[in-house]
Amino acid sequence: MNEILQICEFPEVTQTRLEENFICHKYWLADNKAEFLASHKAVKGLATSGFDGADAKLLAALPALDIVSCFGVGVDAVDLDYAKTNGIKVTNTPDVLTDCVADLALALMLAAARKVVETDRYVRAGNWKGEIYPLGTSLYGKTLGVIGFGRIGQAVAARARAFGLKIAYQGPNRKPNFDDPYFEDAADLADISDFLVVCCPGGPATLNLVNASVLEALGSRGYLINVARGSVVDEAALIDALEQNQIAGAALDVFAEEPKIPDTLRQMDNVILQPHHGSGTLETRKAMGDLMIDNLIAYFHGHDLLTRVV
Repeated sequence: MNEILQICEFPEVTQTRLEENFICHKYWLADNKAEFLASHKAVKGLATSGFDGADAKLLAALPALDIVSCFGVGVDAVDLDYAKTNGIKVTNTPDVLTDCVADLALALMLAAARKVVETDRYVRAGNWKGEIYPLGTSLYGKTLGVIGFGRIGQAVAARARAFGLKIAYQGPNRKPNFDDPYFEDAADLADISDFLVVCCPGGPATLNLVNASVLEALGSRGYLINVARGSVVDEAALIDALEQNQIAGAALDVFAEEPKIPDTLRQMDNVILQPHHGSGTLETRKAMGDLMIDNLIAYFHGHDLLTRVV
């Protein structure tokens, strides 16, 4: 049975299948990580998550490593430059999580607009005594701006159309098969948006793409929804915009230093917080695990990789 190094623990169904196919050396359980890596220099395969990734220091400690199979679509936590330079293959798990992430984006949009979380707290606290609670915002007829119009961004747009929203998007390139308005600049998109959903990849190219200028353009009636990466949003600027009521509210599934979340955000009533749960369904997590494992199986059997990134 082939040996792999496993960076983190996976859901039970994935962990069981992984151990049925490989001898798994469990890095996250090691007390001395350096000694653990030194004793497993011969491993050729590595399994990790989009959150844990694999930095250059870790990759360099495994001279025989030939493949990193990532549980997640985002690979910004894997040092892709090091992998490319040293001929290490990297795979991820696209497509299988697209629908669930898009579902959560719509759920967060609806929750923010219709004050679902706030009104739940209001009723539970026994404050409903017959008066009318402050009214929410309708989605119908509003404009949804999508930052990052790839698989997930397009899936969000398709769902939003069913709610009667108009769509516009921003990204590095115009999509030839879509007639929706395209904006090269994120602030220009925010300026015409009632809801701004962040769906782009993380990494240096999108670091703090949603900054103070974008939030100012979104304005006091606009909502920010982030289901991408915390690094895409300037978190300090967002906190300031929320405190000053510069935007109507935010709904966040990801954060700059997760799982650490600023106390200020946790105490605000105009923000909804999620524990990076965009792909958090039983069906999707199983599909992600299966694809991660299938890439490893393909590698060790000499077959083409299913979803190679580099």
